[in-house]
Amino acid sequence: MTQSSSDTPDARATAHVREPASGRHQQISATLQRRWPEHRVGPSLDRIRALCDLLGDPQRAMPVIQITGTNGKGSTAIMVDALLRSVGLRTGRFGSPHLTDVRERICVDGVPISADRFDDAWDDIAPYVSIVDGRRLGGIEMTFFEVLTGLAYAVFADAPVDVAVVEVGMGGLWDATSVADATVAVLAPISYDHMHILGNTLTEIATEKAGIIKAGSHVVSAGQDPEAARVILARCAETGSPLSAEGRDFGLLDRVPALGGQVIAVEAAGGPVRDLHLPLYGEHMAHNAALAVAAVEALLGGKPLEPPVIQDGFDQVVAPGRMEVVRRSPTIVLDSAHNPHGARAVAATITEAFTFDPLIGVFAAMRDKDIHGVLEILEPVMNRIVVTTVASTDRAAAPSELGEIAREIFGADRVREAPTMAEALEIAVADADRLLASGPDPDLTRAEGEPPATPGILVTGTVIGVGEARGLLVPGEEAAGESTSAASAGPATSQIEIGTTDWGAATAAEEDGDARS
Repeated sequence: MTQSSSDTPDARATAHVREPASGRHQQISATLQRRWPEHRVGPSLDRIRALCDLLGDPQRAMPVIQITGTNGKGSTAIMVDALLRSVGLRTGRFGSPHLTDVRERICVDGVPISADRFDDAWDDIAPYVSIVDGRRLGGIEMTFFEVLTGLAYAVFADAPVDVAVVEVGMGGLWDATSVADATVAVLAPISYDHMHILGNTLTEIATEKAGIIKAGSHVVSAGQDPEAARVILARCAETGSPLSAEGRDFGLLDRVPALGGQVIAVEAAGGPVRDLHLPLYGEHMAHNAALAVAAVEALLGGKPLEPPVIQDGFDQVVAPGRMEVVRRSPTIVLDSAHNPHGARAVAATITEAFTFDPLIGVFAAMRDKDIHGVLEILEPVMNRIVVTTVASTDRAAAPSELGEIAREIFGADRVREAPTMAEALEIAVADADRLLASGPDPDLTRAEGEPPATPGILVTGTVIGVGEARGLLVPGEEAAGESTSAASAGPATSQIEIGTTDWGAATAAEEDGDARS
């Protein structure tokens, strides 16, 4: 394969230089975001199919690795992208939501496309979007997410890329990304979220997400709850799709926290691969890494990735807003937790990777989320919390709403309210600075024999809030991912016991159940 100019080391280095977004780009971005928003769905593929038909079906120009699940889609997509580039393939990646700038959603060779490229691509497809809008298929114009999906596929076809890595927005069956037929259909862990749209049971939610599995897809699934696993197995049987399942065909063998992330061992197509440094924190990220390796090997027809190739891919991973350190003294960490499943991962990771005492939380959430469930999980790891809101959407819960819930869980003396994210950060930083200056408070030390308390701040809750905080704390980067901000934790030495999944034991029973139905 001929290497394009953008694949050269010099070109890749240049790609990370920030380009100021023009007023025109900001205007285009604002106009697009005034469309039917992502939290209001028009469950149909008719509009995106109509657009892609007018554009010449750009989604068919390259193989597609499509990734769904409740949590872990974005980080898995980032790692798949990096591994593909380490193999020598040119990649396009589409993800959501964005943290700072809408063009973060569309990456080529691991880097958000420039403002000019985004704007030019919009100019190219805008007349066709207008045509589809005029048809009002399903009674509405094209949604924001549908337009961005079409724009992404058009950019990837024009680049051109060798592989597109596409993160589902919500569900899977009728998600706009599913206008493409996945060559590899990846299912990250499935749990409860968006129940008012996807359903109230894991069976209903998994049925929507398993909709990305089509005839000809190779399916790669993370370890799942048995209820979700049954749905995935049935869908694979229905479409005749081969399944690679975590715990049976691949998986995480071992992990040890390390400086700047962790050292992991994975079971891959060629057998165990050990001593891989992953620059991301947490057991959930280690599982996502194993899932990413399996997805890439599935695309390559089961050809094993060589250990140096895997390590090269992991070395390229940049994951903004995922246990990301954006400031020191006091240390501020960003990571979202918008549902209980995500909150459990954040709580476990912040305590494993860092030794903060006290930990001050800054929290914002959407009104339609399980706020009580998330805060109950975060309470044991946070000494105090500052609740706030976000400016960009009226879906956000007001600080007074969050404060009322938080006081029930934390107690009134551990909760502060702030009207804006900027003021919430100011309160948290001032609190941490005061503690740093005065030394450790024995009342805030949770166990005897621990090292002197070092206060830290965790900004969490909604992704939108994390993005707003990141925009305030990393002002030199207009699109998250355009530059690499190093984030390293102190070394840890404890060995972590890895749980197992039971795909192998469950498979026969699930297949028997399918045969009876």
